[in-house]
Amino acid sequence: MGSLAAHCTEPAAVLPPLTYICPVVIRKDMESHTVIGGDDVALRVTDAGRGRPVVLVHGYSQSRMCWRKQIESDLTDEFRLIAPDNRGHGESGKPRDAYEDSALWANDLRAVITELDLDDVVLVGWSYGGLVVLDYVEFYGTDRIAGINLVGAISSIGTEQATERLGPEYIDLVSAFGSTDVEESTETMRRFVDLCVHDVLPAEDRYYMLGYNIVVPPYVRECLRDRTVTHDAELDALDIPVLLTHGEEDAVVLAAASEQYADRIDDATVSYYPETGHSPFWECPERFNHELREFARRV
Repeated sequence: MGSLAAHCTEPAAVLPPLTYICPVVIRKDMESHTVIGGDDVALRVTDAGRGRPVVLVHGYSQSRMCWRKQIESDLTDEFRLIAPDNRGHGESGKPRDAYEDSALWANDLRAVITELDLDDVVLVGWSYGGLVVLDYVEFYGTDRIAGINLVGAISSIGTEQATERLGPEYIDLVSAFGSTDVEESTETMRRFVDLCVHDVLPAEDRYYMLGYNIVVPPYVRECLRDRTVTHDAELDALDIPVLLTHGEEDAVVLAAASEQYADRIDDATVSYYPETGHSPFWECPERFNHELREFARRV
């Protein structure tokens, strides 16, 4: 196990030194696909760039749009970035009752990998997306996976240990995530968006994020929270390199969670981001993109 620490605007010293600039670029080679996942749920997928595939799995009540600072960066000159909307989110299908079974989540990710003919994949799972990545590993193993980057991720839900890894301010919001009262639901989403970063968001970013959070129906958010899943066995059995990325000021998933995961994984490196919250890929995109690039090159 290794550990990295550096200011969010600088690459971590342990990684190979590299001068990097990540300009925002609108990709001409960006495509959208519809992939049919578990139980015939349609999944909307963004596909940009070329090279080794990197599949970006977003978190709870989010969307593939959260990866904008990666998809619109020069990462796509070297890697093929694949970003699906999870079931119930964004432009993907939103069935009423199809979220509890881990096999459905595993089959969704498997469908993206097989239908887009991806091999030697780097899986990136942010927050709840970490649970989805480990759902996949439970059912399909790591035969097509080269490495995993868990970003402020959860590996379990619905257990006492899982709750201990969550921040108290986030826990205070949980009961209102499934509210059907418009004012209460909107205010909860506003508070959640603000909680996902350490510093105050510019208004444009805040409402961009609020928009794709509100698109997720309350019944989906409630169903996602109702799961009881533990992936300790999958962490113990991982036989590929894992990069654990975590903001030191994460108020949603406490930074200590990544250290606990690292203790269970044979080949794990922890990268902590000072003065950063739950969204290091958005808050510190230059460092995040650099570390993702270096990780994807070496696995």
